[in-house]
This record gives sequence, C-alpha cells and structure tokens, in this order.
Amino acid sequence: MFCYQCQETAKNTGCTVRGVCGKQEDTANLQDLLLFCLKGLAVCVRQSGSKADLNRLGRFAVKAMFSTITNVNFDNDRITALIRETLALRDGLKKSAGLSITSPDAAVWFSDDENEFRNKAASVGILSTENEDIRSLRSLLAFGMKGISAYSDHAAILGYEDPAIYEFLFKGLEATTKDLSADELVGLVMECGQTAVKTIALLDKANTETYGNPEITKVSIGVRTNPGILISGHDLKDMEELLRQTEGTGVDVYTHSEMLPANYYPAFKKYTHLAGNYGNAWWKQNEEFELFSGPILMTTNCIIPVKDSYKDRIFTTGMAGYPGVKHIPEPADGKAKDFSEIIALAKKCKPPVEIEKGEIVGGFAHDQVMKLADKVVEAVKSGAIKRFVVMAGCDGRFKARSYFSEVAEALPKDTVILTAGCAKYRYNKLNLGDIGGIPRVLDAGQCNDSYSLAVIALKLKEVFGLEDINDLPVSYDIGWYEQKAVAVLLALLALGVKHIRLGPTLPGFLSPNVARILVDTFDIKQIDDVESDVAAIVEGR
Repeated sequence: MFCYQCQETAKNTGCTVRGVCGKQEDTANLQDLLLFCLKGLAVCVRQSGSKADLNRLGRFAVKAMFSTITNVNFDNDRITALIRETLALRDGLKKSAGLSITSPDAAVWFSDDENEFRNKAASVGILSTENEDIRSLRSLLAFGMKGISAYSDHAAILGYEDPAIYEFLFKGLEATTKDLSADELVGLVMECGQTAVKTIALLDKANTETYGNPEITKVSIGVRTNPGILISGHDLKDMEELLRQTEGTGVDVYTHSEMLPANYYPAFKKYTHLAGNYGNAWWKQNEEFELFSGPILMTTNCIIPVKDSYKDRIFTTGMAGYPGVKHIPEPADGKAKDFSEIIALAKKCKPPVEIEKGEIVGGFAHDQVMKLADKVVEAVKSGAIKRFVVMAGCDGRFKARSYFSEVAEALPKDTVILTAGCAKYRYNKLNLGDIGGIPRVLDAGQCNDSYSLAVIALKLKEVFGLEDINDLPVSYDIGWYEQKAVAVLLALLALGVKHIRLGPTLPGFLSPNVARILVDTFDIKQIDDVESDVAAIVEGR
C-alpha cells in the first residue's frame, strides 16, 4: 500500500505497511481500485456527452468517493460492492451510448481469484504516476474532490443537488487519466477550489433551509439519569431521524465530536431528550465510547478501529463502515432508516458515565453573527477587538496539536477566535472570557461551516469598505487532518484568502515544487512555535 492523504501519514511521507488510521493494506488497495474504476466511469460520462443521467451517476460517484476518505469505511466487502457497481454503471453507459473508447479498464482485472484481484489492485495506486510533481498535483486534485464529494453527499441527502458539481467531479476524475501539464493541473486545482465554495454554500443552504439558522446555544456536557444513545459523525438527517424515533421512549440522545453543532439548530431544540454533548474530538472515541455505556451511531467519518469492549453496541450508517459492526442501510423504498434496534438496545443499557460537567457555547454561524454585526463592528472600531483569528479545521491525536490550545491561551485578550470543525475541542472548554459580551471563541459549527467564516469575512470586508479580504484584521491559523479539510483549504484559496498558517505539518502529498507554488502564490506557511506565531498574528503577519 501507499497512502498519504491525511495529516498523520507515517513520517509525513506515506503509510506503506498499515495506515496510521488503522487501515490495512488490502483495504487501501481496494480504495485505490475503486477510485481507479471511478475514473473509468468519468471517462465514459465525459465522452458520452449526455446529461440525462448526470444526477444519478454523480450521486453514486460522490458516495463512492466519500467512502475512500480517511476513517470512513474499513469494510472490504462494501468497498468491493462499490467497485462492482462502478464497473456495471460504466459498462452500461458504454453500451447505451455506443462508446468504443478505451477507458481505464479494471474489469479485466476483476478476477474470481481474490488474491490475484488484490495484487492487481495494488498497481493502480498513487505511485503509478511516476513524475513527482504531476503525482502531487493529481493527488491534491483528487483529495479536494473527495472532500467535495462528502459535502455534496450531505446536501443531496437533504434534497439539494447542483449538476455543475457533478460535472466538475467527472471532469476532474477524467483529467487524472490524461497526460496533462503541471500548469493545466494547477488550473484544475483552482477550479476544484471554486467548486468547493459552491458545494459548501449548497450544503449551508440545505442545512439552514431544512433545520433553521443556528442560534447561540449553551450545550450541556454532563449527563442525565436516563439511558442514552451517542450519535457521532456529520449527517444531520440521521440526527433528525434518531431524535424523532427516540421521542417518548425514555432514551436520551447525546451528540459527539462533529455532531455537537446539531444542538444549535432550532429544529432539534424542540426535542427535550436531546441531552447535550458527550466527549471530545473523534480520536478520543475509543476511551469515550467505552465509558458511554449505551449504543453509538456513527453516521459518517470519523470512525477509528473499534475495540471489542463496545463492538456489540456500535452501529454504522451512510458511507461509514467497519468489519463486524452492524450497518443500518438506506431503505430501498425511500422511507426513513430504521433505528429501532439501536433504541431497543439503549433501553437495556445503563446511563452514560459522566466524564465532565458544565456547558459550552456555540451557534455563531454567519446568520447569527450578522445579527450581532453592529456590536462586532463597534468593538472593532473602538479597539476592543483588535483581531480575529480563524482557528478552524480538524483535530488529531498528535501531541503537536497542543499548539492550538497554547495559541488560544496565549492570544491577547482583545482577539476573537473564529472556529468550525473538531479543531474547536482544543480550546472550546478553556475559560477565555468575552469582549463586551462577545465570547472570545465563536463556534460556527461543523467543518463544512467554515463557509460561515468566509461569509463573515466577506461581510466585514464590505462593512469596512475594503478592496481586499486580506486587508481585514483576520489571521488564519488552521489545523488540518483529512480530505474535507483539503477541500476547505482550496475553497479559501479560491476566495482569495492568503497568509494561511497550516499545521501541524504541510501535506505530505505536496512535492517541493508544488508546495513552492502555494507558498509563492498564497503565502501558505507551516505553523511554527507558539510564541513567534502569536507575535506574528498580533502584527498581522
């Protein structure tokens, strides 16, 4: 295997024996083969020129790509099923469109001999592109498209789709099969960023039109005396269905990690058995899932290798999967998912073990912040707020990520932290105070809600009459982990944001030459030590 798509990849070079995430070699190779087969499907879609089935094929493609994101699906059987479905769709399209083209053809490799099949799968991975810079650009494009696929899937689940997004994804997949120059690939990477902006905006529309605009909310981090279900991941539709099906059962529902922002939506507040948030970021789930006592529903990423101590009470749904873990499928008839088995199990379990007490505050998405705009602008004009620091993104298990907690504590009291994603868990429980009633940590929500932070910045640019978004008193100090973060980064670049600090490391998939392009064009820099970075942030560097 060779995988370097996440921030924690071995030695920041690539995992070659077993993924740091827990992914085994055969799973990695199957995911590479799935992506390879999707490229073949994309070639057929592009060559056919027909848009009649674009939404149907695009809808499938984003689900399949989503399944290859870090910590989503470890289940080889389900990945193999996706490969077979990809090949069937590709061959059906070739036949119906009368195509005689030669697309990347993994069908001839789909042997009944499992060992032969897996060995062949290994030959279509990342390292099959020999030129280091072309490999780097193809990877940057592919990983950005994986992130777009995740956000597009979330929006489509709520009934919001944009064919232009699917068109770009097929265009990008096809491009990685061509002998394109570095300049051509750079252009596609920037187009990927523009598509990421469009996708995240669509998801924001889907979430807010379905569940209302997030509101400032105090969320309990303690526990109640009822048995409970813990829901993790990102899928708000699953959250809605679980709350609806547990209403009146005597079972409470707790959010975990990136599901925390569900507490901010008006549509979910009517459920009195939504008990609050339990635990922290995704990488602590082994310890926290063990203590929770009740069943856990993992709706998307970020699942990690499951311990035997809670394997009999964790369930996956959506694109998430893990061998030996019960999966709740999407009903074929379009009806709601059936969570009755999880609810029945919860009733037999003890209440969750309390791991902390208190409350955390969130709900500062763009609509809510705009309602406070006069207060925020006045605080800036008066000098009460000197600077905003965007510390959005992902958390991870590396000790180097304590940097973000230390930065939050070291920033002057006249700075406000804007956050979204699970990076918030490094500082959202610190007592950082407020500025004239404005909390010093404004949590916009999930990683996809980084769009809110961009909207806020663009609105402030307008209010202050500035020509360039980079003239705002806003600094970017962002933690990244997986491919959705790559999509968000490309979106920020597409919006013209420069001078981003990124860490704990720059992506291992950036070759020196490609990294130099990003540094020279956008002044992207790796995080440094806390003292020097805080000093630079205060000075606007």
